[in-house]
Amino acid sequence: MSVTHLRTIVVLIAVAAFAGCSSTTVTRVPTEETIDLSGRWNDSDSQQAAQALVDQSMATSWVDDFMMEQGSKPTVIIGTLRNKTPEHIAVKTLVADLERSFINSSRVTVVASAEERDEIRGEREDQQRFASEESMKQWGKELGADYMLIGEINAQFDSEKGKEVKYYQVDCYLVDLETNVKVWTGFTKIKKFVGRSKYKP
Repeated sequence: MSVTHLRTIVVLIAVAAFAGCSSTTVTRVPTEETIDLSGRWNDSDSQQAAQALVDQSMATSWVDDFMMEQGSKPTVIIGTLRNKTPEHIAVKTLVADLERSFINSSRVTVVASAEERDEIRGEREDQQRFASEESMKQWGKELGADYMLIGEINAQFDSEKGKEVKYYQVDCYLVDLETNVKVWTGFTKIKKFVGRSKYKP
């Protein structure tokens, strides 16, 4: 056996031994528990931001003003939330959290998004051909939104010598769909300090 072959075998054995020693541990934790590993935007940030924004909006007069004028709860649709940070942020999760918080407030009605409406309309179209006349849902009965919530997520990062401060700000605007008037504006902030220790062999 040549020296080259012998060295190759030794290296392969060492790699196999190292792989055999490594293991992965998975621990289930409560979903409401906040866990920050990287300091990046996560599920807890999304829930915290959504609840803070909805609480802010419910504390102002636009809902009561609408109910006094119209005699019914306002209808809201969640529009586009733009991610203007350098990170990947699952914006759909924030949208879902906002919808949930609005619905749970019991003070507004929330209607489906444009993407969801396309799917629902497809089902309604199928019903026109395949469902019984008694169960078939009619066209032209959709509830139009009174207000659209739009907004954006911005971030600023500052780092030095293995330490980093991450600042996120979510700004939202509630716009009257008939007049384009902003009836409410709000924002919430999230700030994190991330300390990274240097690798020590």
